[in-house]
Amino acid sequence: GSIHTIIHNLDMTTAVSYLSSTDVAMQMLGAAYIQHQCYHSNDAKTMVRSLKGISALVQLFSSENQEVQRYATGATRNLIYENMDNKTALIEAGGISKLIGALREPDDELRKNITGILWNLSSKDSLKERLARESLSELTERVLVPLSGGGDAGVIQQSASEVDIFYNTTGCLRNLSSVNERTRQQMRETRGLVDSLVGYIENSLLEGKGEDKGVENCVCVLRNLSYQLYSEIPTSVQMRLEGPTRAQDKRHNDPIGCFTPQSKKEKDRNQDLTTFSEVARVPKGAEWLWHPQIVALYNRILQNTETNAATREGAAGALQNITAGDSRWASVLSRVALEQERMLPVILDLLRSPTDAELRSLTGLLRNLSRHCKNKADMATKVVNILVNKLPSDGHQKEPSSDVVVNICGVLNSLVTGSSLAARDITYFDGLPKLVSIKTSHDNSPGKLKAARAASTVLSNMFQYTKLHKDYKQVSLSVKPSLKSTYECVTVQSRK
Repeated sequence: GSIHTIIHNLDMTTAVSYLSSTDVAMQMLGAAYIQHQCYHSNDAKTMVRSLKGISALVQLFSSENQEVQRYATGATRNLIYENMDNKTALIEAGGISKLIGALREPDDELRKNITGILWNLSSKDSLKERLARESLSELTERVLVPLSGGGDAGVIQQSASEVDIFYNTTGCLRNLSSVNERTRQQMRETRGLVDSLVGYIENSLLEGKGEDKGVENCVCVLRNLSYQLYSEIPTSVQMRLEGPTRAQDKRHNDPIGCFTPQSKKEKDRNQDLTTFSEVARVPKGAEWLWHPQIVALYNRILQNTETNAATREGAAGALQNITAGDSRWASVLSRVALEQERMLPVILDLLRSPTDAELRSLTGLLRNLSRHCKNKADMATKVVNILVNKLPSDGHQKEPSSDVVVNICGVLNSLVTGSSLAARDITYFDGLPKLVSIKTSHDNSPGKLKAARAASTVLSNMFQYTKLHKDYKQVSLSVKPSLKSTYECVTVQSRK
């Protein structure tokens, strides 16, 4: 209590001058006063900077005295909170390397302050790359690996303080992973980083802690590190994942050799989707990001996370990233999701979600899966009804967002181009009037125009099936409202 009594008689100029004193007690007093004053006041934050207090605090990060280190980092944490000038000043004073140096101390209070400061710094795009360069390997080695339950134990034993330290650190990594390709590459290559994230999520799910904020951060980092994955991984890996080229592969033209049973013998060999010659049986490091086993982990997250929508969105987004595009491996992982993990019912169930961000990821994932799936007719019978139901009645509705509408139209279009059954079902479940209204009535905003174009594409591809034209005509005789509702009831029942 005494330190607080003395603080009241100080002023900022005196407090900042105390930081350079040789007396440990004075240093603590100065830092405690600054910490207290900067908790609320922006003027105090500006004043400390003008008095050159930030570089004086940075010098104290490496003090022999742990309490001085605690006070100095505590003061800095308040100083830089929502203050860009002070963040910049901290970095210019060599703050990052001093903070990283102090992470070696086995003091939880101190580590909480340091990781809190680093998380705070990482929220600014202009600082991310430098922060990643200077802190990634140590943050991974000193915090992420030891606290993720890696190693032999496979159990996360975190004290209350360590929970905060881990949360701050993964929050920082989550910000860093969102900045650019160079930093994503650096993170993928940082030893132990991806393994720790995966291990922490696996252990948390085993312990029934899938809803935790630490898990959310880890999943979101994996999602960011999966972004543009196939174009950013090393060429040697890209070549390996592309497998034998079609030209070399004389047996058949299918680019996905491991899924097309040609003969009894080959059928037996391909029975088990879990063996892949392109990747190691036990994934390590960055390989986790594109390994078939990660699909199973994301599936478990989607099934076991009930309250944390951001975690589900992260897992769906990561799956969307690794199934995106035309590469053979995107196709392979799509088939793993559909055939081995049987994820379709899980995804369709989650479409009830009210959050648009989650719906964007889920429908984006479905769009990829529908492109890569082999049996379009079979997929159509499972998804068309549900997706048509999600579509708005016209282009003026706010919900769902245009992005979601574009994704849904993308799924429908993939299925329609692959199977007349999809076109028949869209008609059967009253999709035509919706698609026509999305196409024709809207406010001309860029999003709505994009949705209108997507709906228009589905309609023109449906039109290719001449044998269905009479069904289309029946529906589009602008169904009377009273008839329409009975028609809906009947269709729903007769499909059971």
